Amino acid sequence: MSFLSISIYMMSTILGRDAFFMERGKTPEAIHTLSIMLKALRAIRYLALPPLLKEGLGDSDFRVLDVLLDKGPMPVNALGPQVDLNPGSVSVAVDRLYKKGLVSRVESESDRRVRTVSLTEKGRRVFVPIFRQHAALIKRVFQDVSPEEQRKLEEVLERIAKRAEELSEEEGHP
Repeated sequence: MSFLSISIYMMSTILGRDAFFMERGKTPEAIHTLSIMLKALRAIRYLALPPLLKEGLGDSDFRVLDVLLDKGPMPVNALGPQVDLNPGSVSVAVDRLYKKGLVSRVESESDRRVRTVSLTEKGRRVFVPIFRQHAALIKRVFQDVSPEEQRKLEEVLERIAKRAEELSEEEGHP
């Protein structure tokens, strides 16, 4: 159980479920909204992960291939923050994908510590159909959300992310 899940559980236990979670018609509590966001993300992940696993890709493998497909070749150290993986985890994911022939690694001639990762032709051939299936599945998840609602949701989530990043910097978190 994640720290956040434990925190939500403890707060609802301490304050009482009715005091903690929003009652219909009342102003929503931020923690309740976060709980709903996490529930939606868990449900989407639960739906989307099994097809990836069936194709032999884990979540981190998918994220690495997705970024490489979208942004092109990049150094391993730049890839980690893009896919929300620490340096060790991104190296393990890249190694796994390299062994499958889906990515290549090229050492920089000027700095041997820098390795640039890119999709191989095989990686592109294998990943593009997987990505298209994934995108179609996610589109089905959002089928009951209008384009206007989706744009508004994106705007709100971007504001929340920006504020959380600002607070993180203020608090001195890396």
